[in-house]
Amino acid sequence: MTTTEKKEMEVVKGLDVARYMGRWYEIASFPSLFQPKNGADTRATYTLNPDGTTIHVLNETWSNGKRGYIEGSAYKADPKSDEAKLKVKFYVPPFLPIFPVTGDYWVLYIDPDYQHALIGQPSRSYLWILSRTAHMEEETYKQLVEKAVEQGYDVSKLHKTTQHDTPPESDSAPTDAKGVWWFKSLFGK
Repeated sequence: MTTTEKKEMEVVKGLDVARYMGRWYEIASFPSLFQPKNGADTRATYTLNPDGTTIHVLNETWSNGKRGYIEGSAYKADPKSDEAKLKVKFYVPPFLPIFPVTGDYWVLYIDPDYQHALIGQPSRSYLWILSRTAHMEEETYKQLVEKAVEQGYDVSKLHKTTQHDTPPESDSAPTDAKGVWWFKSLFGK
């Protein structure tokens, strides 16, 4: 293997999807076109759909005091595989459902208690460090960053997400139109 080749990523096997459901806070990520640069308190909430095979995804962030959010669905890329390789589909902009955006969501690491996770995708263009709480101990953060390095990620692009001590609740903050922050991120303000 040459130094320019990257080894194949290792993905969690046997993910307990039911335990994975719930709210996750974004502790750090690679900057993305799909999120506002000044977004804070960014989080994702996953809920198993009644069909038992797909997951409802709610991504939220706060920018300039307003809540922006987008919804989508996730499903196993290969239902026969035990690898935690998911596909997530959003409609961007959400008011034009003819433009679905589908991305890879690979669970690269999850701790035994399902409290911290490292999420990536095959091109290594996106990376997320997630936690069940809005704050993460520095030692845990460093361990997850090291795991990302082991997976071939350039962690110099990692950006910590501002999380406040008391994260806002979905229904109590002023709301931007659904998904508008994604649209604005793509095409400017």
